Amino acid sequence: MFAREDLTYTTLPLPDRADLSDDEMRAAAQAFHEVMRKRHTVRDYSDRPVPHQVIEDCIRTAGTAPSGANHQPWHFVAIKNPALKQRIREEAEEEERRFYAGGAGDEWIKALEPIGTDAIKEHLTVAPWLIVVFAQRWGQFDDGTRFKNYYVPESVNIATGFLLAALHHAGLCTLTHTPNPMRFLNEALDRPASEKPTMIIAVGHPAKDATVPEVAKMKKPLDEILTICD
Repeated sequence: MFAREDLTYTTLPLPDRADLSDDEMRAAAQAFHEVMRKRHTVRDYSDRPVPHQVIEDCIRTAGTAPSGANHQPWHFVAIKNPALKQRIREEAEEEERRFYAGGAGDEWIKALEPIGTDAIKEHLTVAPWLIVVFAQRWGQFDDGTRFKNYYVPESVNIATGFLLAALHHAGLCTLTHTPNPMRFLNEALDRPASEKPTMIIAVGHPAKDATVPEVAKMKKPLDEILTICD
């Protein structure tokens, strides 16, 4: 992507400039909140297919996220293949069994009780798509030499947030899953050592009998998550 001779600073006029009134800004902010407050983490999926193009468009949105030095240190692997999803599920559940058998510690397991999770991860095979997010710890110039990426976790986390919002905006449900460790995903998906898997996202339509934990709808009020310094 990068060539050494292209590392120069140039500018262009700000494209796509927004010029909303205060009232329009408030309406837009409220409208987006109304959309996003209807996002739910879902563990029960139908087998209704999701078109490739929808997944591609949502990942294209993720790719617009800001990043350290604009290095865009992320890679997304979208998986539809049933055999590969089955392999990922088997290896993830192996890690999860160790987690729930004591690897997590009593306090963590207790904290998960209201969510109702266990070592069985059926969503990894039922959901029509899995998207695995990789963080690229270093990149390469066009001549093959390495360069360092900066603010990698922050950049990848922002891009993942963009992706989750885009998938929800497209009418899809998601579940973020982080078995630990996740190095098995590099081998399963043939990704290089420079990339670290950070998350598996199950994507699809909810099953007709899908449920969510009641506690999941208990969000902190604004005065607990916001401090304004005028």
